Amino acid sequence: MRIGILKETHFEEKRVALTPAGVKLLVDHGHQVFVEKDAGLQSRFTNDEYEKVGATIVYSPDEVINRSELVVKVAPFTEEEAQKLNSEQIVFSFLHLFMRRKILEIFLQKKVTSIGFELVEDGDGNLPILSIMSEIAGQLSIQIAARYLEKNFDVSRGMLLGGIPGVAPAAVVILGAGTVGTNAARTALGFGAQVIVLDKDLKKLRKIEDTIGKSITTVVMNPYTIERAVKFADVLIGAVLIKGEKTPHIVTEDMVKTMKPGSVLIDVSIDQGGCVETSRPTTISNPVYIQHNVIHYCVPNIPALVPRTASYGLNNAIVDYVLQIAEMGIEEALKSNDGLTKGVCTFGGSCTNETLAELFDIEFKKLFFFSHN
Repeated sequence: MRIGILKETHFEEKRVALTPAGVKLLVDHGHQVFVEKDAGLQSRFTNDEYEKVGATIVYSPDEVINRSELVVKVAPFTEEEAQKLNSEQIVFSFLHLFMRRKILEIFLQKKVTSIGFELVEDGDGNLPILSIMSEIAGQLSIQIAARYLEKNFDVSRGMLLGGIPGVAPAAVVILGAGTVGTNAARTALGFGAQVIVLDKDLKKLRKIEDTIGKSITTVVMNPYTIERAVKFADVLIGAVLIKGEKTPHIVTEDMVKTMKPGSVLIDVSIDQGGCVETSRPTTISNPVYIQHNVIHYCVPNIPALVPRTASYGLNNAIVDYVLQIAEMGIEEALKSNDGLTKGVCTFGGSCTNETLAELFDIEFKKLFFFSHN
């Protein structure tokens, strides 16, 4: 199969979908890989490194797309990128189509098979590709919080996250006990912060307590406990995820108004709409804004801050799926892998994701012929 890797241009994205190691695996299995010039440069992978493992360097996104059957990238497709796709092409990337109706319409019109990283499951119902990025985002969120607790702005609290003997540490409140929340809690605890985790799922709270220990406080999440926790927080981490859907605003603007002046709000779920009413997407080069005396950090692609680590992690998570599609063809790959099938949003000109179809009031067509049942 002919596989193309696009250079990222969206949201100051610095990651690359496949590393030279991943490309070598594909080439060794007899597949052609086309890499757009400098696609890996921001992650410190040179064109020479890709060429040495058998990739062909090409000089425009149009050439990558026109020479490939399967196009792999990291960030969701822009409208310009989607318009360049060819009929019945396969794309594999983060999609977040519930926020991008126009992109969905282009995929349907071109009969593109689109598979979203964020929707692919493993045999246990976990999200193996998204989880890798969530682990990174969870850890980074605390490093970021520590930085913005410092005296960066007039309103800043000027606090050390872990405190010192005789001086209390910062209170870190984490909304959501999934992968982001667990990694944020572990990192914050390592800094010496006071950590409180809220989630509505008792099983998740039990799991995070079993994983990290009794040093953290766990609380069942509801509007009352959220309101109380938000007032108490020096740092608030929004780590709420609903698979394949827009994140609901569980923290209202009125709640934000009650937060401590100079407190830091990091909405990690902003790439799916954000869980805080006052959140709006920011960028790596201009990551924060202050509203109601609260420092808001709402970068949708936090893992791009560590593009080399993130690219290695992403490569490790997706390369076997890419190889499976390349070896078997898209239909046979989907027949043999139910978890990969769950990532399919469009196929043959039809919307195959029920949530998307309901959201945009378009026809839903289930991939019946791929089911093992």
